[in-house]
Order: sequence, then C-alpha cells, then structure tokens
Amino acid sequence: MATGHTPICIITGASSGIGLWATKALVTRGWHVVMACRDTAKAEAAAREIGIAPEGRTIMRLDLGSLAGVRAFAEEFRAFDRPLDALVCNAATYMPRLAEPLRSPEGFELSVATNYFGHFLLANLLLDELVRARDARLVTLGTVTANSEEFGGKIPIPAPADLGDFAGLKAGFTGPHAMIDGKPFKPGKAYKDSKLACMMMSREFHARFHESTGIVFTTLYPGCVADTPLFRHAPRAFQRIFPWFQKNITGGYVSQPLAGERVADVVADPAFARSGVHWSWGNRQREGRAAFAQSLSPRATDAARARELWDLTARLVGLEERVREPA
Repeated sequence: MATGHTPICIITGASSGIGLWATKALVTRGWHVVMACRDTAKAEAAAREIGIAPEGRTIMRLDLGSLAGVRAFAEEFRAFDRPLDALVCNAATYMPRLAEPLRSPEGFELSVATNYFGHFLLANLLLDELVRARDARLVTLGTVTANSEEFGGKIPIPAPADLGDFAGLKAGFTGPHAMIDGKPFKPGKAYKDSKLACMMMSREFHARFHESTGIVFTTLYPGCVADTPLFRHAPRAFQRIFPWFQKNITGGYVSQPLAGERVADVVADPAFARSGVHWSWGNRQREGRAAFAQSLSPRATDAARARELWDLTARLVGLEERVREPA
C-alpha cells in the first residue's frame, strides 16, 4: 500500500469493466487504488493488460456476496491505519436468465446480496476511515433502468424497479423470499431493485452523515456501457445486438474507458463536490456535454422510505445502529 499523502480510493469490482478503467484513470491522476475483487488473479492480469502502474494499485480480495467476506475485507483495510479518501461502490452482478434465485451464504438472493447488502455493510464499516480523510467521497454507481424519471426506467420488461412495501425484507429475505417487494422472483427486476436500493442508500447516507462529517455522497450513471462484462450472463444474441443498438439507434453508448474517466471525475474533480447528487451525462450522448444533476424518481427520493429501507437492511446485515442519525 502506498504511503505519504497519496489519496487512496477503494473500487469494488475493479477486475473488469467500469471499475477497471476507473482504476486506471485515478492511478493516472496520482491516486492509489485498492482494487477490491473476488478474483484477485483476474484483477492482476487485467491491470497488467491495460497498463495500470503496479505502484499505483493494491489488489485485495472482497466477496461482496458474503457478509463475512465484507467484514474480513474491512478489517484487513483498517489494519493499514490509513485515511480513505474515496470509496466507489461499483461491483454488480446481473443474471437475467435464472429460473430460480441463487443464494448468498446467508441465504439472501444473490444479486441483492452482492449489489446492495454488500455495499451497504462495506460503506458503513469504512465510514470512520472516510471521516479521517479530508473531503472524502462515497460514490455509488446507479443505473437509468432503476430511475423511472427517465425512459430507461419505465421499460416494463421484466418490470420497472419497485421495492413495494419491502415485504421480502420484512420477512427476513430468506427461504422463499427472493425479491425486496416480496413478489415472485424475476431476475432482471432483482437487479434493477438492487440498484434502486443503492441509490436510496446513497441519499440516506447523505441525510445521516454529510452535515456532521463533510463526506460527499453521490451516485452517477456514466452512460450505457453496453459491452461491459456485466452482461456476460445475458443471451449471446443480446450481447451482440445491444451494443449496436445503443451505438446506432439510441446514441446512448459509452465506452468502458470513457465511463472509467467519468467515475474518476466524480471521485476526484472539485466540480463534483456536491453531496446528495445523482450525476448523469444523459441517455443520448453528445460530444463535449458536461455532467448535470439528474432528478430521481419519487421511489428513490422518498426520505421516510429510505430511512425504513436503511433500518431493515441494517438488521439483516447485522449492523448495529450508529450514533449519528438524520437531522
């Protein structure tokens, strides 16, 4: 791990896709990045392939789908006794072809466990390390498909993101319960729901901790990275057609390197130092277009529901209530 005054950022899921290219962008800017990945050998090979300087990165194992794995990673990082300048909650799993849910070691549906529960626990466990840094940021990757204020969030296949009254969480989210809303399992919707929960998580972090800590809590949608490995479990025809469609029909396509640069901007650029913002570059890409604060749906901005989701999640992941509370 780097020493001195080099800023440190943890990026989850940094072995491929947006996380890998965000790592390269930040290292190029003089940051040291902890590449938090389930497959460390894959991360090492990927970092070498795209030329990320070895002195600018530390690879650490993190299995976000396991609460014990998240706790082990946080303990290992805290042992370095270094302030954490930024945490990027990027990793995600998307398995749209499942007929039955996969389960985490704790029995939770795996996409929610990985994409949401793991990041919720990790961010809370590392909050004190973020507090120690000056002008720290916690950046969470959102998606247009979980924001019904935008066209992509209105698409009814398999269903728009909707957490309902959290019936699945209230029932313990194990056994037959595999959806946050308690309804029958739909793998594509489970992914959307997990990302909506992540965006609500970021807003609740802002409400609880920004004023007292100065940490900047933001989400972003960098554009449609249609050829990212996130889609590796989608049908092969989809993997071929979707990038072409986004490049030639919607105009929403963004390359992995550009998406990585945009994440690095939100992490490091003073222009992105506003907390409680969801940054976007639009659904249709325009050369030279600046980022803007995108409005989120009422489902994502309802403060009472965000507090309830937080409390339910904290109990499920075994997290004791923190002292600081919303104003």
